Amino acid sequence: MDVSQRSRQSLKLQAFHAGSSDFSQFLKLTVAALTALTLTACATRPPASAFDHPVTHALSVTADTPLRAAIAAKEAAHPDESGVRLLPTGTEALQARIALARAATKTLDMQYYIAEEDNTGKLLLGAALYAADHGVKVRMLVDDLNFKDIDKIMATLNSHDNIDIRVFNPFGSAARGFGERTRNLFTNVDQFTRRMHNKAMIADNQIAIIGGRNLGDEYFSASPTIQFRDLDAFVAGPATQEISASFDEYWNSSIAYPLRALNKQKFDPADLDKTRDDLRQHWKEQADPLNAKPLNATPLAQQISQDSLGLTWARTEFKADSPVKIEHPDPDYKSPPLERLIELSNQAKSSVQIVSPYFVPHDEGVKALAAITAKGVKVEILTNSLAATDAVAVQAGYAPYRVPMLKAGVDLYELKPVIAEGAGQPRAGLFGSQSRSSLHAKAYVIDRSILVIGSMNLDPRSASLNTELALVVYNEKIAGEAAELFDRGIAPATSYRVELASPTVLGGLQNIGSSTSRLVWITEENGQVRTYDFDPQAGFYRNLLTGLFMLLPVDSQL
Repeated sequence: MDVSQRSRQSLKLQAFHAGSSDFSQFLKLTVAALTALTLTACATRPPASAFDHPVTHALSVTADTPLRAAIAAKEAAHPDESGVRLLPTGTEALQARIALARAATKTLDMQYYIAEEDNTGKLLLGAALYAADHGVKVRMLVDDLNFKDIDKIMATLNSHDNIDIRVFNPFGSAARGFGERTRNLFTNVDQFTRRMHNKAMIADNQIAIIGGRNLGDEYFSASPTIQFRDLDAFVAGPATQEISASFDEYWNSSIAYPLRALNKQKFDPADLDKTRDDLRQHWKEQADPLNAKPLNATPLAQQISQDSLGLTWARTEFKADSPVKIEHPDPDYKSPPLERLIELSNQAKSSVQIVSPYFVPHDEGVKALAAITAKGVKVEILTNSLAATDAVAVQAGYAPYRVPMLKAGVDLYELKPVIAEGAGQPRAGLFGSQSRSSLHAKAYVIDRSILVIGSMNLDPRSASLNTELALVVYNEKIAGEAAELFDRGIAPATSYRVELASPTVLGGLQNIGSSTSRLVWITEENGQVRTYDFDPQAGFYRNLLTGLFMLLPVDSQL
């Protein structure tokens, strides 16, 4: 999950973020919630079908569009395969999304856990409005947890005849405000702690982008304070129709509410014209600084026809949770993305590489990893260090399992809070590193020949509470590219290698009265190998919060 994303969710539902302002916000929220609870209970909300909630579906795959014409020829040459391209940098991911919106001629579908109205968010919303103005039907589904349903831009765009925005599993009506949302949160935690974590963008039911990125500056290398290292996949062909089918299932769900039913603001054509002018001006001012144009210079259909888009055609599988996971929770529910990843990992012959920013394996996960390493398979894990994470509560859930995993033969790496390779060390202080990078990609490479990529972390929340999606790509080239990204990610200049402390080291620490965590962090700084015996660069406050969270019974929410 994500916080922008995960830490906001952790804060609202069970914890507080590693920052003094967020801690104060948590306390205010708690006081407000307790006050509200003494006044009234949560009202039962009507289903989305009680409002203007027409059932709609993706464009027919055979509909005549430029994208269909370009892709059909490639599909004929690659039967039962989809075209795949990885998007490893924030700039590429932003360019691809804008190009995708510009390429749509009939429909544009967007499904996100977070959709911010910041610099890159405005570029993407402007691209969606451009499509709508040219006759494209735009459907946008956003999870409610991080969605400000009184935001001016999206609420105004929703008044466009060709734009329809829905909110998944909302807390309450914007008209009733903060009080109702807070009451709902605390009186019906089991329902509202379950979130739609899927991320997908689809043009004309022919091309999609899925992966770890939400819509926000931190995901597209455009934030001055935090940059998420993330990974998406650009997908063309049959897999896209499966992604569209999943989108339709969520879009028509009984808990996908029309924004108009939640947001009572009234807009006239002049408001939409003003927003259009503002977004056009924003494009003029920010498109070049954010390097948003290059992929859009030539129409995507033309790039596909000319084989210049860099697609690799491969056999794929698409797995997604059903919205039933949230609509009608069942303790016996098995998540299809997670189940498929487990099956593939258990079948590994030589290696399993795991990239999960929020990694809480619990005892069952440790046993599963031990069973894989016992077969002689090399298991390597890259996750966030305490200094790099945006969710300290999750780090507290992960920390107790480091020693058991290492004893099971797992190789463990934690990303350093370095903005970019070669950029030097970030500024550190009482609260830990500032202006940092943080791991956010969710990718799993099996035998350097199979890639599983999507929205799913390896934690209890992804398994049981949130809905997720994943694409399995059976191709050595694509999997090899992901494996190379993994190899660069665990390099000493980029990550700490976590190891069990030797008896000699532990004895020395005891003699000087230092911490005896049983772990050491080995890295490279300024060309020299350096070893730490505590979580490096995290600062006093993050270490303190981690210890506090380890005392709280919140494991199932992490």
